[in-house]
Amino acid sequence: MDVSLFDFNLPERAIALRPASPRDSARLLHIPAQSEFEHHHVFDLPKLLRAGDVLVFNETKVFPAALRARRPARAHGGGGDVSVTVNLHKRRDEAAWDAFCRPAKRLRIGDKLIFDSALSAEVSEKRDGGDLTLRFNASGPALQGAFERCGVPPLPPYIASKRTPDPQDIEDYQTIYAKDSGSVAAPTAGLHFTDKLLKNLDLAGVQREALTLHVGAGTFLPVKSDDTEDHDMHSEWFTLSLEAAQRINAAKEEGRRIIAVGTTTLRALESAADDGVLVAQSRETDIFITPGSSFQIIDGLMTNFHLPKSTLFMLVSALAGLDRIQAAYETAINEGYRFYSYGDSSLIWKAE
Repeated sequence: MDVSLFDFNLPERAIALRPASPRDSARLLHIPAQSEFEHHHVFDLPKLLRAGDVLVFNETKVFPAALRARRPARAHGGGGDVSVTVNLHKRRDEAAWDAFCRPAKRLRIGDKLIFDSALSAEVSEKRDGGDLTLRFNASGPALQGAFERCGVPPLPPYIASKRTPDPQDIEDYQTIYAKDSGSVAAPTAGLHFTDKLLKNLDLAGVQREALTLHVGAGTFLPVKSDDTEDHDMHSEWFTLSLEAAQRINAAKEEGRRIIAVGTTTLRALESAADDGVLVAQSRETDIFITPGSSFQIIDGLMTNFHLPKSTLFMLVSALAGLDRIQAAYETAINEGYRFYSYGDSSLIWKAE
């Protein structure tokens, strides 16, 4: 499909730089399969769902993947020390990570980056677009601890370009149910949930299930090609347990609705489906969902409002139909909804 079909005009004022407080007070645009759009708040979710519905959450945990380093002056030319920004985006092994680094043109394979007195890394690979592989002098839990010491929350580029991360982001940019560390971006639909909301969902008879997909920085990359067929989709690691798969499959067989909390959850569920049945697994997925794609598992999706021409806007267009999503986004903009990671939410049902 022509990528320009997924473009729309978004005013700067619509981009949220801070989340709603409390979290579940964010607005929620209800997008039924056919009837008119409805304006709610996230705390209304228990009223919008039915007893027996299944909400599936992504329990990944964001770690401080944005770091600063110093490349010492080279002994033979190359100028003095260089300050380097490092944004980790994919783990290679226990001691190596792929990272977007700036200024990448000042770095060579073999260069050493010093983060603090205990943490350093060597540039082992270099690719286009400032994408490098760094091999650290620590591994496993010790390396994760060093990231916690040296790093800050990896805010999305459209927020980080307008303000610097601060201590409040450490709390704000993490779901309250996060367990498995490994994401360099938050599964932002889950940021709206509070303990009170989860309790009210339980009281309403809504079943909760979980999986893990570690979100990569590729989720923010724009589609640069003119046609969706030419886009190289990023890959992300996910795991779905046997127990969760069995419970979700049972609910599906009973005709109960499956609702993904976030596009990351949806991508994991649809990646794990085989002929309409979930299969427990742990692997990478580069599933690219565009209009015309079929959905085997999910019936609905709770998600924030996404960037123009992004793979995520294409995904929600596949779920509800491009025309309907374009109308919903136009409504959201006109009604003052807040967009992107810290913005408001929507509840979208699959087109009939």
